[in-house]
Amino acid sequence: MIFKDRTPIFKNKTSMNEELIYATLGEEGFTQLTSKFYEKMKEDKLVGLMYPDDDWEGSEERLRDFLLFRFGADQRYLTKRGHPRLRGRHMPFKIGIAERDRWMKLMGEAADEVIVDSAIHKSVMEFFAQVADFMRNQPEAPCDHA
Repeated sequence: MIFKDRTPIFKNKTSMNEELIYATLGEEGFTQLTSKFYEKMKEDKLVGLMYPDDDWEGSEERLRDFLLFRFGADQRYLTKRGHPRLRGRHMPFKIGIAERDRWMKLMGEAADEVIVDSAIHKSVMEFFAQVADFMRNQPEAPCDHA
């Protein structure tokens, strides 16, 4: 994540080029991505249930604005919500491996429908994988190797 001066808040493990991603997708591409994602999320019985029924539009807007901030340094998210504090905002929800994986599956399906460029698709999905894993707040289930 970066602020207006492009100072990283968390270090990217990938060689992601935010400017190229934003130039390729633009606001319209991120709007389409979040729209497709929330279409799928509304039907999901695992992570979809975490969203309030009366705030689907707000949830979609917040994700879109966050992505526009993250990739395009658009200030709408900061103006409305302040620092993203992603982990803190997600702490009320139990997010384990199953929830992370389902979120990634739905976002991957949405990205498949919207992001045509394979290199951009790969970079965006790597970003989402890092963030989704960072949101986990439940321990991994113990392994039973008996």
